[in-house]
Amino acid sequence: MQALNNLKVLDLSRYIAGPNCGMILGDMGADVIKVESPGRGEETRLLSPKIGEHGIYTLVYNRNKRAMTLNFRSPEGQALLRELIAEADIIIENFRPGTLEKMNCDWDTIREINERATLVRISGYGQTGPWSSKPCFDAIAQAGGGLMELTGEEGGEPLPAGTFIIDYVTSLYACIGVLSAIEARHTTSKGQLVDLAMLDCSISLLMTAIPEFALTGRELTRGGSRDRYSTPACNFECADDRWVHINAGSDALFPRFVRATGMAHLLEDDRYATNAERLERIPEVEGFVSEWTRATTSEKVIDTMTKAGVPCSRIDTIGEIFHNEQLRARGQFIKVQNPAYGELTLAGIPICLSETPGALRHAPPVVGQHTDEVLRDWLGCDEARIREYRETQAI
Repeated sequence: MQALNNLKVLDLSRYIAGPNCGMILGDMGADVIKVESPGRGEETRLLSPKIGEHGIYTLVYNRNKRAMTLNFRSPEGQALLRELIAEADIIIENFRPGTLEKMNCDWDTIREINERATLVRISGYGQTGPWSSKPCFDAIAQAGGGLMELTGEEGGEPLPAGTFIIDYVTSLYACIGVLSAIEARHTTSKGQLVDLAMLDCSISLLMTAIPEFALTGRELTRGGSRDRYSTPACNFECADDRWVHINAGSDALFPRFVRATGMAHLLEDDRYATNAERLERIPEVEGFVSEWTRATTSEKVIDTMTKAGVPCSRIDTIGEIFHNEQLRARGQFIKVQNPAYGELTLAGIPICLSETPGALRHAPPVVGQHTDEVLRDWLGCDEARIREYRETQAI
């Protein structure tokens, strides 16, 4: 038994935000059908790195789904899409606004076909507003939504995050939106339109920047690895040329830090008595922390901070993360098998439910792997009807 066993999800999306939303729902038990164009499937299947002919990029975001093909451009394919929509609880799409309408599957049509269905629409700028038709990718949303302005070294160039942070956050908001709509359906018996804009999601991550500017006119900008609200809290280099991040900035943590590092005399100095005072002297504070870490190995720094109850971590490589004992103890690396590409190790399921946990049920599928199976299960098609769909090139 899994939490979302009773939900049917039609995933028409590509790239990351939409597929990751569908994958999360699949991890929690929903029957998720990934729908792609016949032939090569979505564009990202062609990206490197690959296992043979199969792009790992696409495989990462599509476990716990069954895959079918559908010709979105043909009248027969569009008619079949509407049949599938009639059976779905949730439809996910991240086409440019207006594309679904060209398939004769606008929101009004979907509601007419299936009033209980919820449609999740993910786009760069949303379904409304003067920018709604503009194309967008993660880095574009980071640039236009403030994250690049906040990321990078002080006085240096603006930088994107090291991962597709807006895609991931948008997918999480999409999951929250769709599950909220499903909960509301218990009362209304109707689905909803969930409109997600990557730009909207980007500015939701700006901490105090919006109210701070509105109230004071001050614009937050890049500050390197420093925490913006406390010190010492940033990256420090160690004697073995490794880096650690220490956060001892709060008034509860700072005394622990200085006692553990032999600098308890600083507690008698009013200049460092409170976080507010320390923020006035960031270079000084970081200076004495750095002097200690540069004379100490990263292993010793971590051991000292752990014993003192001060948050600290070495900045690990991907290889070190792969062998991390804590992550492995919590099952955060899972192996999947598909005859088409063999074995693949993926990040695990981070949502841990005590009674209805997520589980791996399907390895990431190849293009159209389950087309016949889905047509039988969802629409009750027999072999003759499936053959007809192939002859008309609907699938």
